[in-house]
This record gives sequence, C-alpha cells and structure tokens, in this order.
Amino acid sequence: MFEEFKTFISRGNVMDLAVGVIVGGAFTSIVNSLVGDILMPIIGTVLVGINFKKLGFTIPWGNNPYINVGSFLESVITFLITAACVFIIVKGINSINKKKTEEKPEEKKEEVQELSKEVELLTEIRDLLSKDK
Repeated sequence: MFEEFKTFISRGNVMDLAVGVIVGGAFTSIVNSLVGDILMPIIGTVLVGINFKKLGFTIPWGNNPYINVGSFLESVITFLITAACVFIIVKGINSINKKKTEEKPEEKKEEVQELSKEVELLTEIRDLLSKDK
C-alpha cells in the first residue's frame, strides 16, 4: 500500500498540482497585499480621500447589518488582477505547447520521406531479384 501511494505521489501530475497550489497560495497573498496596501489607497486618494476599508452602509432594519462595499470592491479588483495574471500565464503556456506540436509534424514528414526512399530502394532490389529468376 505504501508503494502504491509512493508511485501515485511521484507521478508528474500530482507533483505539478501540489506545486501549483503552493505557488497559487503565495501568489494570492501577494495580490491581496498589492490591492489592499498599494492600489486601493492610491485609488482612494485619487477619488478625493475615500477610505475603501470603511466604505459601506448600514441597513436600518433588523439588527442594523453593515454592508461593507469597500471590502467587496477590493475583492473584485483582487480577482481581476489574479484572473489577468492566470490568463497571461496560460496563454504563454498554450503558445509554447502549440509551437512544440507544430514542430513535431515536420519531423514526421522527414521520416516519411526517408522511409519512402528506403521503400524505393527495396522495391528496386526486389525487382532486380525477380528479373534474375
């Protein structure tokens, strides 16, 4: 059972996923800090001193819940930045994979041409041998 688990873990896909999750977690904290500590204060200053952390309103019925609009806006901006970065990374990986797949058919064409030369020579040899009989 331990050997099966070891084989499962050592496969490339599982290790790639683990690394992706760890890097993704670290990347999320970087983007959260970028948005909360750098971008939102700059945007708030440009928009005449709005503090997004305190931007919200209270609903006047029930137990007066506070709707924190600023926190939601920070989350939306964080999502957009993260989605843009993931899009750029995936687009780059796809273009690299596309280039690799475009190179492979050219190699196969060369092999086919070489095989056809070999087939031609073998055909000639067969024909010569059949004439001798």
